[in-house]
Amino acid sequence: MSHATRAAIPLIAAAALSGAPAVTASASAATAPHTAPHTAPCPPRIVADWARAWNGTDPRALGVLFTARGVYADLGVGVTFHGREEISGWKARADRLIDGVHVTVRATHRDGGRITVEAVYAGRLKGAPEAFAVPMTTLLDLDGHGRIASDQDHYSLAEVLTRSGLPTDWTPPAS
Repeated sequence: MSHATRAAIPLIAAAALSGAPAVTASASAATAPHTAPHTAPCPPRIVADWARAWNGTDPRALGVLFTARGVYADLGVGVTFHGREEISGWKARADRLIDGVHVTVRATHRDGGRITVEAVYAGRLKGAPEAFAVPMTTLLDLDGHGRIASDQDHYSLAEVLTRSGLPTDWTPPAS
């Protein structure tokens, strides 16, 4: 990876977290003066499918993106799921707990079989006075066939609760 490309990655991540439009640049473009806005390229297909599955209403649409022994770790909540059925079940639970659960991809970076996704995670927890929208980073590790072998979601649960107008010790109802 060139120095210019390495230097651009933190800028892309900062833009994603700040809510500014995502901008990417090739190594040669990073050193050339810009005269026109540069739009972000389309995310890799698996990322678009992943976001579409989160934004949809069929929990199985998320599960089928994973390998049979795929692992999904939601590090904000501190839970891990194994296999397509458990992963689909997690999406179903999220849909029951969060109205309008939505992921907006801001930027992606691919390094071989790993994709880093900078996104905004949003929705409204059932019974919460306010909706939330928080920055999230997801690491997707792919197998040789383009399926997700591992997903790690990183976001602040405390920020979700605060923006939702709930106390930071709030826990969801058992279901």
